[in-house]
Amino acid sequence: MALFKKRTVGKPGEWYYCLEHKKVEEGPECPAQNRFGPYTSREAAQHAMDTARDRNLEWDTDPKWHDEDKNNPGPSGGNPSPSGGTSSPSGD
Repeated sequence: MALFKKRTVGKPGEWYYCLEHKKVEEGPECPAQNRFGPYTSREAAQHAMDTARDRNLEWDTDPKWHDEDKNNPGPSGGNPSPSGGTSSPSGD
C-alpha cells in the first residue's frame, strides 16, 4: 500500500473536460490522458468537444496539410527517400 497518494497537479480556476466521465471538473481530477484542458472558464470546458470537432474539421480541410500526390506515391510506389527520390523495399 502506498503511503502517499500521487495528486494530479492543477491550479484553482483551471477547468478541464474529462473524456472518460464526460463532465467538467475544476482542477484535474482525472489523468491527463483522459481530459482536455486547461480552460479559463467552466463554460469553455463545457464546449470542449465542440471546440475539438471544429478544430478537427478546420485541420481536415486545410490545404497546406494535404499532399497533392496523396494517392500517387510515385513511379515505383515506394516511400520517398531523404534525397528526394523513392526507395523500394528491396533496396534497389
